[in-house]
Amino acid sequence: MHNYLDFEKPIAELEGKIEELRHLSSDGEMNIADEVGKLQAKVEKLLVSTYEKLTPWQKTQVARHHDRPHALEYINALIDDFTPLAGDRQFAEDPAVVGGLGRFRGQSVVVIGNEKGADTEARVRHNFGMAKPEGYRKAQRLMRMADRFNLPVITLVDTPGAYPGVEAEARGQAEAIARSIEICFGIRVPFVSVVIGEGGSGGAIALAAANVVVMMEHAVYSVISPEGCASILWRDGELAEEAAGALKLTARDLRELGVIDAIVEEPLGGAHREPAGAIDRVGGEIDRQLGQLAALTGDDLKAARREKFLKMGANGLA
Repeated sequence: MHNYLDFEKPIAELEGKIEELRHLSSDGEMNIADEVGKLQAKVEKLLVSTYEKLTPWQKTQVARHHDRPHALEYINALIDDFTPLAGDRQFAEDPAVVGGLGRFRGQSVVVIGNEKGADTEARVRHNFGMAKPEGYRKAQRLMRMADRFNLPVITLVDTPGAYPGVEAEARGQAEAIARSIEICFGIRVPFVSVVIGEGGSGGAIALAAANVVVMMEHAVYSVISPEGCASILWRDGELAEEAAGALKLTARDLRELGVIDAIVEEPLGGAHREPAGAIDRVGGEIDRQLGQLAALTGDDLKAARREKFLKMGANGLA
């Protein structure tokens, strides 16, 4: 059973009819294979037409879908012999950021990700993927370790933003994010970041100042959430849909602007409909990008990463 988004109601109705027919068929001798096949073809056609013309706000909804695969699902599927490492060695463990050592297609790597949680209990435990300073300091520790042992870094970004609570600010949230970005720019190993869901504000770029930034087709990546943008600019969070359009937060927009480097196509109807297929496609893209980066020296990797971010927006300022 799918959790349908508002704009998917016509799809939900058709799939509901398919389930009804299958239920009737299981109760008797009725053969409904042809009718089910026709309805299934309509569903696929409707999925194609719907997802080809998603608005930025609709893409935001897809990026936030509860059934979308999360960081730990990617890690479990793509990383062999994963050994999680906890704590920032200063204050505490932050479950909003997961990370550790493992092997990606035979190569030892360090992997770090924002974990939102797959159900209500897990979402509360992982604080909905919103990291506190100790989460970013844990990420710093793992990136330094990767640099020391010459291990590529893979990050999986999926957060609405850093945790905005008073205690996080008191423990140096802004400094922790800034330091993470600094370390991203300083390490001398291949670094690939994938925005798998939401990439929100500094909370995302703290893990995404990479040599290569990849986005899932229906992921979003922005300086602020649409709701936050609407509240600040128009004092009305209800204008989030309008804000989403203005933020240029879709993968296509960001590829054209040069903010990201590649887009991973999602299965028909979004990653939440076929998580295993989506994860496999991401794995293939990570493998391709790491293969290209492997030819560069540590100095070249560091210099290219810094240059990549320094030139962003330069054309618009000229």
